[in-house]
Amino acid sequence: MQVSLESLGSLERRMSFTLPAERLDTHIGGRLQEIARTARIKGFRPGKVPPKVIEQRFGKQVRAEALDGLLRETFDTAVRENELRLAGNPRLEPVAGSELEWVATFEVVPDFGDIDVAKLNVIRHTSEVTEADIDQMIENLRLQRREYKSVERAAKEGDRVALETWSQAGDERLPAEGVEKGATIIGSGVMFPQIENALVGLAAGEEKEIDVDFPANWRVPQLAGRQVKVYVKVTDVAESVLPPVDKAFIKSFGVKSGDPEQFRADIRSNLERELKGALANRLRREVGEQIIATWAHVEMPPRLVENEARALLANQVEQARRAGQPVGQVPADAHQGFMDAARKRVLVGLLVGEVARRNQLRLDPKRLNETLRLIASTYEEPEQVIELYRNDPQLMSGLQSRVMEEQVIDWIAERAQHTEQALSFQDAIRQ
Repeated sequence: MQVSLESLGSLERRMSFTLPAERLDTHIGGRLQEIARTARIKGFRPGKVPPKVIEQRFGKQVRAEALDGLLRETFDTAVRENELRLAGNPRLEPVAGSELEWVATFEVVPDFGDIDVAKLNVIRHTSEVTEADIDQMIENLRLQRREYKSVERAAKEGDRVALETWSQAGDERLPAEGVEKGATIIGSGVMFPQIENALVGLAAGEEKEIDVDFPANWRVPQLAGRQVKVYVKVTDVAESVLPPVDKAFIKSFGVKSGDPEQFRADIRSNLERELKGALANRLRREVGEQIIATWAHVEMPPRLVENEARALLANQVEQARRAGQPVGQVPADAHQGFMDAARKRVLVGLLVGEVARRNQLRLDPKRLNETLRLIASTYEEPEQVIELYRNDPQLMSGLQSRVMEEQVIDWIAERAQHTEQALSFQDAIRQ
């Protein structure tokens, strides 16, 4: 195998190599013979199809598959023999006029020098679940099951108010005819603040005219950046009624006995599991921040950073679309706003990979399965989700990378110096 390697910069390389023609022909011939033994073609008995017919029918596909497999194998061999550590995927291109001569352009992992994780000093947050936290969770569960009962008094914070509205923006009425009907809970922030605040003190049947200053980026173009008269009429005021914490309430959460102590014990168990995960995530973020601060001077592969920035942008755009937000035309240079975050992500990812390589760390299958089951448990059909991951190589590869990174960061955290800092449960779980 002929290979030549040249540097295009501090971290970019170009490799030229030639595929072994004999191996390609041998692989193609062997594969066509396999197909000939089992192929069913009209007019021929199984195993008796002439080689020329097999070549005509399957030759192009077999050659493409063989070429792709040999290309990857040859390139991987050249990378190992030259002791290269790639950062990201290579760009593979054939030399014009030849299917055997190829050029690969790629970036390599930078030299991090001595990686002594024992020198890192991270904050290890501690916390515990208290009886007050359990009381708060029970109150939250009551709020989830609350009902509303109509009252004849004026509305106050916490009440659900049903209303009719219409607006006058200059000469334009919105809607052009009739009214818009809706409801809000005062204090929830669902409606525009000036409108929601104006509902306080109004009883069912009462009306009010409000001068509202809408911001320039308001979602309704006719109202954006304008002072508008908004007319509201309250049609119903209802106060919340919380359910008692009785046997029926407790049983509705899966505690068959309806026993309050068992209910509290189950809540404590769930909160402690949530807290354990939150503290682990905090520690991983701490380690990541220490890695970024300690190796900030190391140059990162530019193309890999740019690709990561574009991926971050694409993810944000997709989240906006799913939330129903207008996206519009994304500027060609919009990814530039994500370059700093991308560089940090690439830095952590590459250094974690180096730590794993130098210390011969391997993915823990048990941890992978536990993470997969934890992800699946958030869906209605967990087993279907697990099956989906196991049958989708791309999904499983992404999960393996995530679990391996967490595993290595935990390994680093165990060996780093620590400063403990206590947090309340609520502060600990807040992201």
